Amino acid sequence: MFQKAAVIGAGTMGRGIAFATAMNGIAVTLQDINEDTLEASKTYIQEQFDIGVKIGKISEDDAKQNIQKVNYTTSMEEAAHDADIIIEAVLELMDLKINIFKQLDQLAPRHAILATNTSTMSPTEIAAATSRPDQCVALHFFNPVPKMKLIEVVRGLETSDETMEKAMLFGERIGKECVQINEFPGFATSRMNCLIGNEAMNMVMEGVGSVEDIDKAMKLGLNHPMGPLELADLVGLDTRLRNMEYLHETLGEKFRPCPLLIKYVKAGRLGRKSGKGFYDYTDTTK
Repeated sequence: MFQKAAVIGAGTMGRGIAFATAMNGIAVTLQDINEDTLEASKTYIQEQFDIGVKIGKISEDDAKQNIQKVNYTTSMEEAAHDADIIIEAVLELMDLKINIFKQLDQLAPRHAILATNTSTMSPTEIAAATSRPDQCVALHFFNPVPKMKLIEVVRGLETSDETMEKAMLFGERIGKECVQINEFPGFATSRMNCLIGNEAMNMVMEGVGSVEDIDKAMKLGLNHPMGPLELADLVGLDTRLRNMEYLHETLGEKFRPCPLLIKYVKAGRLGRKSGKGFYDYTDTTK
């Protein structure tokens, strides 16, 4: 059913999705307009295969075979023209996603499923830009993709039962656990996670506790694998702010972004990717 896949956008999520796909034997083309980003993705995917061999998740021979199934291109047409499923993994900007789906609708085979990796935005609105809304779906992967088991498979208004079934099968084929979610802003996980993270930021701003102690309390007291402020830094504070702004617009006042989050983004403190967010990643003594 899935001989070839394509991933549009080779950032943190896109390269992780491409790796998970190739790791499980499906040929995948990773597309990005930036050649340097593609080169970084090539290095990342090689490293992930090396880790897989080291921990015994995949044999050395299978790793060598599967890594050859990853192609890299700056051409969306090249990526899409023979794909059975295409996953868009670009920034959380509705206009950008709609523009990409319009292009994919023209470039992809008629049978292809078009999926968005959005964590909050409407797959119905994105699908409406195409002539195949019944074949559009959201596949919400989690960061880091190689380690995180879950995919939220989110049904838009026009998504067909057949598309949902195929999307679930694709998720299972690449070794993930899938849950079916009916579209609503924030889906299930992002809606809850954004609230927790935003409240943690408010607590820091109010002086309730230090960044480290609030994260420690959530990890040891509520058994979260990662503190909400650590997670926000990992996701990217600019990405989190865009998510919060969308949820605030669609779901109301309880999702108003914390003023401290807005201040950090304005200052360029975006988390791990910039070297500083709620934590300082340039401090090598830690």
